[in-house]
Amino acid sequence: MSEALLLAIWFFLPAGIANTVPVFAVKIPVLKNFNAPLDFGITVGGTRLLGKNKTIRGLVCGIIVGILIVWIQQQIWIGNEAVRSVIRLDYSSLSPVILGTLLAAGALVGDAVESFFKRRSGIEPGRAWFPFDQTDYIIGGILMTLPYVQLSILEYMLLFVIWFILHPISTVAGYLLKLKDSPI
Repeated sequence: MSEALLLAIWFFLPAGIANTVPVFAVKIPVLKNFNAPLDFGITVGGTRLLGKNKTIRGLVCGIIVGILIVWIQQQIWIGNEAVRSVIRLDYSSLSPVILGTLLAAGALVGDAVESFFKRRSGIEPGRAWFPFDQTDYIIGGILMTLPYVQLSILEYMLLFVIWFILHPISTVAGYLLKLKDSPI
């Protein structure tokens, strides 16, 4: 059970981090003008498809960070017998570019899909929509990686619960650090 728990945290870490990257990327001066919206400004019934906060900058930066995190994990896994003994997934056979892209894009596309439904429900950008804000990136990351990596049912369940709990903690931390407008 403890190995499944550690794998659930380890495996999904690139997605969890990628999901926070857009909040930081918007604060980087050199990236300020790289803010084209993912929905290209398209509206339906006068409402933006995704909203102004979903940008190509966030997606691209998230994917780059996701790839980097998987590459770091791979290097740690290859060079550390203790990690290999706990993390059963063979990271030497996984491509950091593929897995990092799938995890990061899955998390961020999941968030964008949730944003689409949030806009249709009349909820303003940045406002909480429990429990969908906490699950969108998890579902997206899992679905996107399924063709490439399969975990056990227990590992998926643990992954879902752990990252569901971590999301509000990271959101409150972002609020306290003045990176987010809302603590929820």
